[in-house]
Amino acid sequence: MALITSKEMFKKAYEGGYAIGAFNVNNMEIVQGITEAAKEVNAPLILQVSAGARKYAKHVYLMKLIEAAIEDTGLPICVHLDHGDSFETCKSCIDGGFTSVMIDGSHHTFDKNIEETKRVVEYAHAHGVVVEAELGRLAGVEDDINVNAEDASYTRPDQVEEFVARTGVDSLAIAIGTSHGAYKFKGEAKLRFDILEEIQKRLPGFPIVLHGASSVVPEYVELINKYGGEMPGAKGVPEHMLRKAAEMAVCKINIDSDLRLAMTAAIREQFALKPAEFDPRKYLGPGRDFIREIVRHKLVSVLGCNGTADTY
Repeated sequence: MALITSKEMFKKAYEGGYAIGAFNVNNMEIVQGITEAAKEVNAPLILQVSAGARKYAKHVYLMKLIEAAIEDTGLPICVHLDHGDSFETCKSCIDGGFTSVMIDGSHHTFDKNIEETKRVVEYAHAHGVVVEAELGRLAGVEDDINVNAEDASYTRPDQVEEFVARTGVDSLAIAIGTSHGAYKFKGEAKLRFDILEEIQKRLPGFPIVLHGASSVVPEYVELINKYGGEMPGAKGVPEHMLRKAAEMAVCKINIDSDLRLAMTAAIREQFALKPAEFDPRKYLGPGRDFIREIVRHKLVSVLGCNGTADTY
């Protein structure tokens, strides 16, 4: 199977009451861990590449890894640019084979966001690529994204119809209480389902995206805290809330911090147990295995997209 766009994925997800997992990738072990888990549970995937990942691993290497994953698993996979900060970045990814891009103009005024998004949409659609945009701002830190809590803002439902109509965008990332990064909530997150419900009424059938949806897998909290770095008071987004969102209009849920914590915890555990180890396969391998376990859990228990890959 070749790379696909997320258009059909989101249509099936909306109708089926589940969400597609959008997992950020940075190296071979992360790609393998994600795709092996998806193959085990027969789930479609969106593999996301941030600007930071492109700088670290290079575009061509990541694309070849994703192509290898498709050949190895036969899964329907979409490759997506996460948080594109300019038309030029989005164009580079479109020209380089991405099937989906995000233009993040959430830091602009409403009209400027529309202008930037529309420009990307016109170029992307002319090349058969779909576009995600963002309306509202999430707090938190992830790669080059750094938004203070006081600068964050919920998405205004009264703006979504105009934004979608004027831009022609294919999906919309909204802010309803999630936050980028792992160190974020003082206590438990509380999502504004009233905002999501109102947006769903105003945009019936339109795919909504959640960023900043880290929710450390309960079974692995102890290990992650022990070896991956303490997270005092930070519980992330409760998984039952994400599942509820997936049963509504949310068709794509981004997952990144959970994977970073998992790999870090596994590697630190290996060095704690075997301080003299110097074979990268001996500590990166367990990191890959840990990612596979967490992704499997997310696909089945949170997203609910398992068993749907063979519908493509």
